[in-house]
Amino acid sequence: MSAPSVYLDAATAAPPHPVARQALLAALDDGWADPARLYTQARRARQLLDAAREAAAATLGVRADELSFTPSGTTAAHSAVLGGLAGRRRVGGALVHSAIEHSAVLHAAERHVAAGGTATCVPVDRLGRVEVAAWSAAVAAPGVALAALIGASHEVGTVQPVAEAAAACAAAGVPLYVDAAQLVGRAPVPGGWSVLTASAHKWGGPPGVGLLVVRKGTRWESPWPADERESGRTPGVVNLPAVVAAAASLRAAAADAAAEAARLAPLVDLIRARVAAEVPDVEVVGDPVDRLPHLVTFSCLYVDGEALLHALDRRGFAVSSGSSCTSSTLRPSHVLEAMGVLSHGNVRVSLHRETTPAQVERFLAELPGIVTELRAEAGVVGL
Repeated sequence: MSAPSVYLDAATAAPPHPVARQALLAALDDGWADPARLYTQARRARQLLDAAREAAAATLGVRADELSFTPSGTTAAHSAVLGGLAGRRRVGGALVHSAIEHSAVLHAAERHVAAGGTATCVPVDRLGRVEVAAWSAAVAAPGVALAALIGASHEVGTVQPVAEAAAACAAAGVPLYVDAAQLVGRAPVPGGWSVLTASAHKWGGPPGVGLLVVRKGTRWESPWPADERESGRTPGVVNLPAVVAAAASLRAAAADAAAEAARLAPLVDLIRARVAAEVPDVEVVGDPVDRLPHLVTFSCLYVDGEALLHALDRRGFAVSSGSSCTSSTLRPSHVLEAMGVLSHGNVRVSLHRETTPAQVERFLAELPGIVTELRAEAGVVGL
């Protein structure tokens, strides 16, 4: 009989929160009509949409009219970047971003450059932390319309110096966009930003719901064709039952965030220590202190990342290997490359509300043998 599966990839998608399940099922009964219409069913749907927006805004500490729901976190990121640049095109056409942004941000930057704009990539140190001096110089350059900084690395867990970056942006008069996908529902989001995005399935909400927050006074223009929904910020009818579930689960996850962080951080510390001590030729990457409480990444020399992922999956462990968003391309992680750390045999383990100490112990007990077997198959022995 095979061992039960252990899911350790919450940074990609957290298991559905029980509150999300309950809210989704309830909203299916009353949230199927178009909230833009005037008849009874539509008015009920509108009430649900307004309540979801107010709940999500209250959880984030923003105004309800600053928050819009999008079809995904990727759409929200594209909207944040392209809309922020469009809103300030009279200032200039320069975008500043860190070297470790999510691929959605980098793809939006590529689109901007292809259309004639420019983009400045700010390096990070070996722990994955953006270099503040270089960041400050970049945002102070003439013609910068927008700066983008991920709140915490989705690949290695390093929390970024958002407050310092925001201060530099404020001094230069440049709005700051923060991709807070790994922070929202898990950890406090530093202030000072002008635009923020998040993704519901990261905190246990349903997939297909993103959040876009544009602070009052921020120059932002929708990059999409005109649409009257969501204050014109994103086109199309929202998936209202999913939006309701996202807002309800966000409130529940945020309420438990401090307790969950206190529970999971020691487990991550254990993984960091045991992997470094028990697996030869391994590099545990990311900041050991200023990091997300639920995520740890390490790289194993002489091991193919895809082979390691499949071997772990056969033993019942679901993890990410290589770049969390581009593993299907078999290309090395741009985040690890920017950090200058080992990228071979890369594994990202991310815990969640259902992760138990016993599951972590089982993973740690089996990992060394799995790595040894793969190295032996590759002809690497005697380490």
